[in-house]
Amino acid sequence: MTNQLNETHNPQLRSWIDSANRADSDFPIQNLPFGVFRRAGSEENFRIGVAIGDQILDLTIALQCDVFAEINHAALSHALRAPQLNALMDLGNQVASQVRLALSRALREGAEGAERTATQAQLSAALLAQSEAEYALPAQIGDYTDFYTSIHHATAVGKLFRPDNPLLPNYKWVPIGYHGRSSSIAVSGQKFHRPIGQTMPPNANSPVFGPAKRMDYELEVGAFIGQGNALGSAIDINEAEQHVFGLCLLNDWSARDLQAWEYQPLGPFLAKNFASTISPWVVTIEALAPYRKAWQRDEQDPQPLAYLESPTLRSAGAFDIHLEVWIQTEKMQREGSAAHRLSRSNFSDSYWTISQLVTHHTVNGCNLRAGDFLGSGTQSGPLPEEAGSLLELSQGGKVPMSLSNGEQRIFIEDGDTIIMRGWAEKEGLPRIGFGQVTGTLLTARST
Repeated sequence: MTNQLNETHNPQLRSWIDSANRADSDFPIQNLPFGVFRRAGSEENFRIGVAIGDQILDLTIALQCDVFAEINHAALSHALRAPQLNALMDLGNQVASQVRLALSRALREGAEGAERTATQAQLSAALLAQSEAEYALPAQIGDYTDFYTSIHHATAVGKLFRPDNPLLPNYKWVPIGYHGRSSSIAVSGQKFHRPIGQTMPPNANSPVFGPAKRMDYELEVGAFIGQGNALGSAIDINEAEQHVFGLCLLNDWSARDLQAWEYQPLGPFLAKNFASTISPWVVTIEALAPYRKAWQRDEQDPQPLAYLESPTLRSAGAFDIHLEVWIQTEKMQREGSAAHRLSRSNFSDSYWTISQLVTHHTVNGCNLRAGDFLGSGTQSGPLPEEAGSLLELSQGGKVPMSLSNGEQRIFIEDGDTIIMRGWAEKEGLPRIGFGQVTGTLLTARST
């Protein structure tokens, strides 16, 4: 596991970019997440950058300034000039760590020497405010697998349909997942039409065709695969995180009424393939090292099979990441009202870890590739108010949610914007944030 601390984690580090030193910044110098951006409204090529404070540092400019001169890797220059992160991901986490270290040194406050001063002046002139940027997907996503790692979500949803037997027998033994649709994944700001399909109304004898009526969000954490594995090989649990480039936020939108009609016997299809939205910044596994937690399994539950078990997994396999969901209705936007928080939860409550997901995915010889994407599944906590979906919060559509402006919601309505945020924090350490992911539901296309 990538649990080694180094000089980039030093909580005393400060940047010469003032906004990175604010206590409430998601992007202090200890973070340095990667993304793909360009100037908003321009015809510029998308390029790789890192977030620092409220700014973006263009890595093509950093490359020209010899920030990475001490890294001896023939393919690095090509990878940093690429319009997406796949090539950098494929170089492996050791190279990404070297890149992050070089950036940390270049962006630190207090660097001395004429050469360093000149480099700082060049980099300062090359910064772009995040408010002036637009983003693309961080990587070309070849394959997308969504898991079901929250036992609290699985139990709550299971109770809605199987009150006497909410969890299926395999849940506590095997990480459950399905292969999703990568082509409809988009970066934060995604706007999409209410999906259309078949649903089976209550007490009806045949399905009807039309717009979905029970639209929902799913609060998830996404993981980008870095260096992959060969077809026919498997990734050991102790090496799994070396194959994970970093994490982001994911909203896996769901049409619950389409899902209820179609999901047996093969699982989700049209209920989930119309849109998924991710945050633009990928926070590296290395940056999250100080915020690890012990991973535990209830003694009364089945313990993982040997291939999903290790001492390091037990001691530090979980990540203490706070998660929030907010809603801003069309009326709120029109009246200038603040968004309403729907729930909070924590990624460390997951029943299965990132390393277990990677190991299980490859144990049969499946090959993962740089840029492949894994979703954690809905992240719900043990308390009802920590639910990661409206399906849970509304108890299957039976209990409306009252919003701060007097409106109510059972499921998402046209014009609603869902906002998700995530961050890690610990006393004595800076806040390592993910920024946010937003998406807006539009009216259905004409049928």
